[in-house]
Amino acid sequence: MPRAEPYDDHLPAEEPVAAVPEPGVEGTGGTLDDPVAAGATASTVDPTTDTAEPPRAGPSVETATAPSADASAPPGDDPAGDGGPEPVLPEPVRQRIVVLAAAVLPGLPGDEVPVPLRRVAKFAPNRRARLGAPMIAAQLTGDPLFRQRVAARVLADAGDLGSAVVGGTAPAAADPVEVAALAYLVRPAGWRNLIEASGAAVRAEADSAVVAELVREAERRATRAEHDRAIARVEADKLRDELARVREELGQLREEARQLARSLRETQARERRASELLATERGRAARTTADAEAELRRARARLAEAEAAAGVARASAKEARSVDDARLWLLLETIGQAAVGLRRELALDPAEKLPADFVADAFADSAGTPVAGIATRARDSDDPARLDQLLALPRAHLVVDGYNVTKRGFGEMSLEQQRKRLITGLGGIAAQTGDEVTVVFDGAERMHGLPPSPRGVRVLFSRKGETADELIRRLVRAEPSGRPVVVVSADREVADGVRRHGAYPLGADALLRRLARS
Repeated sequence: MPRAEPYDDHLPAEEPVAAVPEPGVEGTGGTLDDPVAAGATASTVDPTTDTAEPPRAGPSVETATAPSADASAPPGDDPAGDGGPEPVLPEPVRQRIVVLAAAVLPGLPGDEVPVPLRRVAKFAPNRRARLGAPMIAAQLTGDPLFRQRVAARVLADAGDLGSAVVGGTAPAAADPVEVAALAYLVRPAGWRNLIEASGAAVRAEADSAVVAELVREAERRATRAEHDRAIARVEADKLRDELARVREELGQLREEARQLARSLRETQARERRASELLATERGRAARTTADAEAELRRARARLAEAEAAAGVARASAKEARSVDDARLWLLLETIGQAAVGLRRELALDPAEKLPADFVADAFADSAGTPVAGIATRARDSDDPARLDQLLALPRAHLVVDGYNVTKRGFGEMSLEQQRKRLITGLGGIAAQTGDEVTVVFDGAERMHGLPPSPRGVRVLFSRKGETADELIRRLVRAEPSGRPVVVVSADREVADGVRRHGAYPLGADALLRRLARS
């Protein structure tokens, strides 16, 4: 047995070795180390990583193994292939040979493994045949001794099939690919015939598979054609139905067109009659217009006469009105002088207190109710224009139902805040108008700590056992007949009561809008 040369990193790199296709991939066949059939040079991969790296340089396969192969070749096994070239192997056979060699490679002793395959032997099983295929194929072709060692291991695992192949026969039920692979490795007598027979069987199987695929493709095409014909029939039925529907719609449209043509003729006849009537009416209207214009001229003449007469009447009326104005002025002057003389004769001094002040004083003396402010005048209205008109009257007196207004306008506040907001707003109205303002609140007892009321605003609280409505009616009754008194309350009973005494009742919303406007 020849001794393998040691590995040296400084030796020149090997020549590229042809790759063998992966198992299961069909090809056109060729020798085991045919570069054209095997493909490009493959890279070796470290068994512990996925990173591919180029094979390290080593001694030439032929140089290292040729002498020993000639010396140890058994009888009947020609190293050169029985004196002939390597047979052309079907692709499945080529793949199976590489797989068998890769499977037994780790089981060989280290000194029996060629140097180029020692790193391949360390690869994982599922990567050994795929990544080391080029080098395994090259060693099987060029190293007969290595091939014999692989064949011995493969025969030991093949059992009866291996024995039959060694005898030069192939069982009828055996896999032709397996038989050809064993025959290539063992190379018994007639091994080329076995490979050729297996190749024919493989090609026959491939042809059968192609024929079966063609048959299946033809069946699929026939099925698709039948399906397309069915779809075409369905579409044809749909088109026939659509055609029938279109024809029916076309008939309806033709009938509608005939009806429209008839209607058009009738409309044109009516239009002609209408044109004739229009011409008649135009002549009649022209005659009527001429008559109206003549009447208009006569009316304008009468209007000019009436305007002249009206001018004369206005001049006469103006002269008569001047006489009446002189008489009225003289009467008013006489009344004024008589009033001044009467006031001087009766010795009347200017009034220091108003009627509401007497009511407030009497109310304070009897019930101890606080009275704030001095009587002056106010301004407000249910309708702002109406309220302004009433407050514009001379010596007007505004009486407000306090809580009735505050609970309607700002009921979310406390009673103290309601009173303060209302009194402050009434102070602004009193300052603007100069009118007398009185606001009345319900109060069962005296209120302590009340803030001073604004100038011109009188604040009253009803005494115990009396309501603010009754106090308002007392204030209205106390006023002299003829003085304008405006009462603001949303209570209909209060409004009806003060109206009977000559006061002007207004709703609470009027005062709220007036306060908002201020």
